[in-house]
Amino acid sequence: MNREEDIIGENHIATSAVTPLRADAFDKSVDEKIAKIEEHVREILLTLGLDLTDDSLKGTPKRVAKAYVKELFGGLLPERKPSASTFNNSYHYGEMLVEKNIVVYSTCEHHLLPIVGRAHVAYISNGKVIGLSKMNRIVEYYAKRPQVQERLTLQIVQEMQNVLGTDDVACIIDAKHLCVNSRGIKDIESSTVTAEFGGKFKDPEVRKEFLEYIKLDTRFH
Repeated sequence: MNREEDIIGENHIATSAVTPLRADAFDKSVDEKIAKIEEHVREILLTLGLDLTDDSLKGTPKRVAKAYVKELFGGLLPERKPSASTFNNSYHYGEMLVEKNIVVYSTCEHHLLPIVGRAHVAYISNGKVIGLSKMNRIVEYYAKRPQVQERLTLQIVQEMQNVLGTDDVACIIDAKHLCVNSRGIKDIESSTVTAEFGGKFKDPEVRKEFLEYIKLDTRFH
């Protein structure tokens, strides 16, 4: 690893707002990808000195491969992308709509360790509305890939803008990175907050309203 790669990885610096994919990213089928990753995971575990004939370990390469392709990195499968169905705002709701505390499970692309946190997404309708669960699915789709938090925040906003046909979308993510919490500096208390404000959300008063909604205690007691 050269010095520049080391600096980027240790400081968790994003280099692109688009997930860096190769041109042949979708040439292999899901089963082919699982089989290939299984081979490599097996070699990693053998290199570490583990005995893969042990009952607890012998299925690990296949389990890891399936988890990578179908779960942890399922957002790299185009067929997993949520459908972009919207509805007319027939009841003429013109205020801000906020979906808060959406659980985020992602994976840092620098060390392949978990990112765990919450996303708060908001938009102001210009004539179209989207189902509430679809907002969660958009967050999940872009989270389920090797990520940096800044890119994830941007991708959520850009997808919502494309679906709704408006710039008036915002997203804030507050998350813990295990590559910071469990290795390196090992700071278990710190979290990372990123935000992207589009359209009307660039207005300080609109942004303030969004932040006030996030602070509301909406937990069931």
